Amino acid sequence: MASSVLRLLKQSLIVFRKDFQLEFRTRYALNAIALFAVTTLTVISFSIGPTRLNSTVLAPLLWIVLFFSAISGLAHVFVREEEQQTADTLRLVVPPTAVLLGKWFFNVALLIGLEIIVLPLFFIMMNARVESLDILLAVVFFGGLALASVATIIAAIIAISGSRGALFAVLSFPIALPVLLSAIHSTQLALEGAAFIDCLDDLRVLFSFNVVIVTTAIMVFEFVWRK
Repeated sequence: MASSVLRLLKQSLIVFRKDFQLEFRTRYALNAIALFAVTTLTVISFSIGPTRLNSTVLAPLLWIVLFFSAISGLAHVFVREEEQQTADTLRLVVPPTAVLLGKWFFNVALLIGLEIIVLPLFFIMMNARVESLDILLAVVFFGGLALASVATIIAAIIAISGSRGALFAVLSFPIALPVLLSAIHSTQLALEGAAFIDCLDDLRVLFSFNVVIVTTAIMVFEFVWRK
């Protein structure tokens, strides 16, 4: 059992490394995500001017930027395989679960990189302060994992479709809605300086969502991938 899990992780890391090297050769997803996030933050900053927004506005704005930035680039992880006609080769040499996990690791890495860029810029440009940094970091981490999980399985589903961009946004939003609601609420509490215990329910929702979506993705991915 342990050897099979170890072999699966090694195969997943091979897929991750392939995507990582290819991404830094083309920088498609990285550029799309970063440019969308920076452009959106700049537009919002110029729109509000010197006005200081309260937490009920700042929290949704942060997650709107993160969600749509993720939408702009994370689908490429499977779409690229279909466009470059490498999906069939990948099906032959790597088991489906390893493909899914490798792509998920890659999307998680991209989203963490996005958050590292967006968070400081957001609070500088919005002239905002975080009263409970520990809560914000926990929420951003689990919320980012959840968005990456949703993006990965939806990207696999829409990769063979003709209208990929529109389908990705349409399918991702309703599935990610529980994540966004919990993340927005707990981010608002973090901005207001709430105690960590006040956000435990939201963090449990985010953690449970991750477990459910990753488990479901593993169960259905082979059918989607072999279709």
